[in-house]
Amino acid sequence: MESWLFLFGVAAIAAFAKNKALFIGVAAVIVIKAIPPLHPWLKTLQGQGINWGVTIISAAIMVPIATGEIGVTELLRVAKSPAGWIAMAMGVLVAVLSARGVGLLASSPEMTVALVFGTILGVVLFRGIAAGPVIASGMTYVILTVFNLVPAH
Repeated sequence: MESWLFLFGVAAIAAFAKNKALFIGVAAVIVIKAIPPLHPWLKTLQGQGINWGVTIISAAIMVPIATGEIGVTELLRVAKSPAGWIAMAMGVLVAVLSARGVGLLASSPEMTVALVFGTILGVVLFRGIAAGPVIASGMTYVILTVFNLVPAH
């Protein structure tokens, strides 16, 4: 019963915060949980869901290249500016942090709840943008590592 209340609570917060991605995600989990023959999908989703999401994001990022909106010329132009170098460095940093964060989420799934609630608080209270638990988990991983607080599992 507690898991149902928790899921519906998250759904309510997502609806209140107008976080469509979180709402759709929790709704999908509620549907899977409600239909016993689909229960094996919960473990599959837990184990592979982040990878599926990263694959979809990767495909979306490639669309401007596929449509010709971004090409080698644009890359070379931006590589000549300090802002371009900073953007590329931040892209590398976020990619590395996200990889570490995915590992943290896999080894400590309870961190997901804290990250999601933190994201919701940032969106609702500070008019932030839901950048995603993966990036937040990477940043969390760095801080936990610095203070030697990474949960042991």
